Amino acid sequence: MNALDSQCGIARSLGVLSDSWNFLLLREALFGKRTFAQFRDALGIASDVLSTRLNTLVEHGVLEKVPYQEQGQRTRDAYELTAAGNELKLVLVAMQQWGEANVPHERGVSMLPVTRASQERVRAVLVDASGVNVPHEDVDFVRVGDSAEAQAAAPY
Repeated sequence: MNALDSQCGIARSLGVLSDSWNFLLLREALFGKRTFAQFRDALGIASDVLSTRLNTLVEHGVLEKVPYQEQGQRTRDAYELTAAGNELKLVLVAMQQWGEANVPHERGVSMLPVTRASQERVRAVLVDASGVNVPHEDVDFVRVGDSAEAQAAAPY
């Protein structure tokens, strides 16, 4: 089955973000990398793999190609995060947070998510419909039926 055809949002997300390279490309885009060469140099990724992964992220609306030209050079494409790509900050913050807590590294952290204005650290949290923080221990996943009533009950 094609993950992108699944009713499950997790499966569809994995259909787009299919491997670790895609997550690392997103991380580098959030660090301000924009060009093929910048991504390649930052990650040490093979050019053919990088090209395939960038095209996948563009095809699914996570990145968009934007032409740029350095003086005396031909026009090339840079890659910028779309609104959908920027929404993945939440996912990356949650992954970074989980990795710090559950797969610690002896040298500590290599990056921290912070606010632009105050440079204060931020965390991913779960909130209910009224905006109250909910501990992850108090959250369950339930299967939602195909009925219109079940779909209407889902707030997202």
